[in-house]
Amino acid sequence: MTARHRPIDNFLPGRVAAAADTPWIPMSAEKSWKPLRFLEGGRGFVELLRMAPGAIMPLHRHTGEIHAYNLAGTRTLCTGEVIGPGDYVYEPPGNTDWWRVTGDAPMTALVVVIGAVEFLGPGNVVTSRADAHSQRRAYEAWCAETGLPVLDLSE
Repeated sequence: MTARHRPIDNFLPGRVAAAADTPWIPMSAEKSWKPLRFLEGGRGFVELLRMAPGAIMPLHRHTGEIHAYNLAGTRTLCTGEVIGPGDYVYEPPGNTDWWRVTGDAPMTALVVVIGAVEFLGPGNVVTSRADAHSQRRAYEAWCAETGLPVLDLSE
């Protein structure tokens, strides 16, 4: 008996990484992130972002598009729009904004970043930048510091 070829066999995923296998990496007492994927050629990254109630995502600019899906908690954008669980936000390249976690629960979002996020200081001067390369370095450094294995999260 020969194995039957099914059309779905052509479309099996190349890699599946369980989010439970990657650590939450603290950036501050109010903010942590969990890397899920670093896109090929430094194109961007995919992460879970978790922030405490009252935490502020400071003024920042996107060099590429951002897709964010709120999983838990609430955040209020600088425009006054309230984003809760199940809400999706698209931010085009060049968008500049800030937001605050509102309510009593931590906010968790699935975020796809294409390009980089540039954090801005007075006069819109770039004070720091998060991109695929910096996020990968931070993940590898965290793993080295905590003795965790570095998972292949490459595209």
